[in-house]
Amino acid sequence: MTTVTPTDQQAPFAEQNPYAAPGAETRGFSISSLVLGLVSIVASYTFVVPAIGLVLGILALKREPASRTMAIWGIVLNAVMLGGAVLVGLAAAAFGLAMLPFAFIG
Repeated sequence: MTTVTPTDQQAPFAEQNPYAAPGAETRGFSISSLVLGLVSIVASYTFVVPAIGLVLGILALKREPASRTMAIWGIVLNAVMLGGAVLVGLAAAAFGLAMLPFAFIG
């Protein structure tokens, strides 16, 4: 029976990227959250874009400690825009219900 012992040598096909900075971390979630927060300002009053950005920002806080500032700004922008969209939706529903009795006059 043969046993395989781990070695400290790296296989030749598993070379690291020579262009990558040493110790570089990915910042994909926090950048995506910030971009979706900015996009939700332009594409205002949607529910989907800020909700996705909010989830990505919360995930970025846990997974990417180096980009905490971008994640916090993404969370703030997405939460404000999601809250605004909810308030506008509720105001539109209340206005529609208030005008419902007048729809049958005429």
